[in-house]
Amino acid sequence: MKITRCIAPLVFGAIVSLAGCSSSDKEAQVVNANLDAQSLYDRARESMENGNFAAAAASLSALDSRFPFGPLSHQVQLDLIYSYYKSGKSDQTLATIDRFIRLNPNHADVDYAFYMRGLTNMEADNNLFQEMVGIDNTDRDPTKSKQAFDDFRRLIQQYPDSKYAADARQRMVFIKNRLAKYEVAIARFYMRREAYIAAANRGKYILEHYPDSNQVQQALEIMVECYDQLELTDLKDNAMKTLKLNFPNSEFIS
Repeated sequence: MKITRCIAPLVFGAIVSLAGCSSSDKEAQVVNANLDAQSLYDRARESMENGNFAAAAASLSALDSRFPFGPLSHQVQLDLIYSYYKSGKSDQTLATIDRFIRLNPNHADVDYAFYMRGLTNMEADNNLFQEMVGIDNTDRDPTKSKQAFDDFRRLIQQYPDSKYAADARQRMVFIKNRLAKYEVAIARFYMRREAYIAAANRGKYILEHYPDSNQVQQALEIMVECYDQLELTDLKDNAMKTLKLNFPNSEFIS
């Protein structure tokens, strides 16, 4: 009941807000339709500086549609990517990024586009509401995280000297741990259902694909337990030997 009382005003507020946005969006469209290219861009930049990225995106989108080949076109698209991202519009962000990369493969800022693609997919893997109420999202579909990992990897491979490369590498480490944690969650799921072969294979997958993640110890412990249940002595002994060598303080050993 407490949750219901807390959420209801939020939902009502959201409905009112959406209604207001609908009216203001129409007004913005009318204003934008009567502005020239430079005035539209100045309006968009002002909105961005004020943190109103939804309004900035509306102005930039209008500018991009009306003046697609103007002198500001490249910067408009880059600002539009950022404004869509900050507005939480992941589909529009990705579509704008892909169009920019396709049309401007040799642009000086194409590395930024790849970086923003990774950020957008990474952000899409998060669920703010579930995190707020403390729901564990470990076992949710990691597709977006995998896409983000590939985006960052492509950035680093193609533009190793990019100013975004260092941050991309750090984010890849985070994503790798998230993906390994997902594999552990699925392995635990199989173990609860006594599907020990499937669970052991998940542990083995972590060792093969995420050997530098923070889930290796759990993967080895899962393998030892599963091989024990399956009475596969040699495989169990090998997994235990690796566990003792790399994690001698593991409570699982004793």
